[in-house]
Amino acid sequence: MTPTPQRLQITAARPDPALLDLPWHIPLEEWPAETLAALPRGISRHIVRFARLSGRVVAIKEIGETVAYREYELLRQLDRLDVPSVEPVGVITGRRSPEGEPLEAVLITKHLQFSLPYRALFSQSLRPDTATRLIDALAVLLVRLHLAGFYWGDVSLSNTLFRRDAETFEAYLVDAETGDLHDKLSEGQRAYDLEVARVNIIGELMDLQAGEFLEADVDAVAIGNALAERYTDLWRALTEVESFGYGDRWRVQARIDRLNDLGFDVGELDITTDVDGTTVRIQPKVVDAGHHSRRLMRLTGLDVGENQARRLLNDLDEYRAATDRQAEDESFVAHDWLTGVFEPAVRRVPRELRGKLEPAQIFHELLDHRWYLSEQQNRDVPMKEAAKSYVKDILPNRPDEQSILGVQAGDIRETAQMPIFDEDQIIG
Repeated sequence: MTPTPQRLQITAARPDPALLDLPWHIPLEEWPAETLAALPRGISRHIVRFARLSGRVVAIKEIGETVAYREYELLRQLDRLDVPSVEPVGVITGRRSPEGEPLEAVLITKHLQFSLPYRALFSQSLRPDTATRLIDALAVLLVRLHLAGFYWGDVSLSNTLFRRDAETFEAYLVDAETGDLHDKLSEGQRAYDLEVARVNIIGELMDLQAGEFLEADVDAVAIGNALAERYTDLWRALTEVESFGYGDRWRVQARIDRLNDLGFDVGELDITTDVDGTTVRIQPKVVDAGHHSRRLMRLTGLDVGENQARRLLNDLDEYRAATDRQAEDESFVAHDWLTGVFEPAVRRVPRELRGKLEPAQIFHELLDHRWYLSEQQNRDVPMKEAAKSYVKDILPNRPDEQSILGVQAGDIRETAQMPIFDEDQIIG
């Protein structure tokens, strides 16, 4: 039998000719191992595979054509709005098997490096408050989505990826097929999204407890409710109107400083007074997340998470004080800190261990380890010595976050003996 020729339709913002080399005539579930990246699969409503493409890794999801195009456009819009989400690569339709049977369309997105599904996080030896930290990250993501006018429709831990961000996590939307983008969300839309999130999270945590990946005495209902509380507190801090007397105008800057501390910049602030000018009302109109990460990017060119940036900036400030350079231009000091402190410390990590964590997270943990050694030994341990100890005693025992991307909770034990793949091996 002569195979039916493929008449593929590829929609992509930046088409990659290598897309034509992938076996689109084969159902995704049956793709050969040599085509796939060495990453265990996770839970999904659809068939999802990770594949190598031009020196990188992409996620490929089989899905209906209409839904694929819709999700692709939504992800592109979220990318333009700078909301944490996976980056779309393209949609491919017109697939047929060699026998001429039509195959489902696929949505292709970039693999989010160093990201972890929530189930994989609970397979590791993490602090007892891991669930709370994931909820905090999801609450921040949901607030950012709602500020951008995005209604998710199916908020859950399963539809989210997490990256370590210093002592916290940063959450990324990974499934937008139920979402919708509006100029502004109504109170009802926000409330429904929040309730769906609360119910889904309680169910997911109870499922972890049933699989013995979460302590039985953890109150899943309380954690689900905590999401709503965290979301409400943050939403109010970012949007509510504040009134005060004309003589308390210092509170305008105090409000801005408070939002900066939360990691947000105020792009526009609405300030009004009453008729007699005795009362001032302020309300943020435009807020942008990433206050600390933008400052670090401007000073050093490092593109890191918000809390990682906060930690690195603190170390930069300490370096500036220790070298008595407070009067110098901050950008010059930042350059010297980058080349004399940050980069040498990160370079001390052997190549074979660099797939464990991203550089900013490694530096954050180095700072923690240095502080611990200094407290233990009652002296100021040099960074060179701390880095040597960290590489020898701490980092090798850390799970390789690339190797367990997408592992299902029930598969953790089965995959425990799988070979470890770092990022260089995956894309090389």
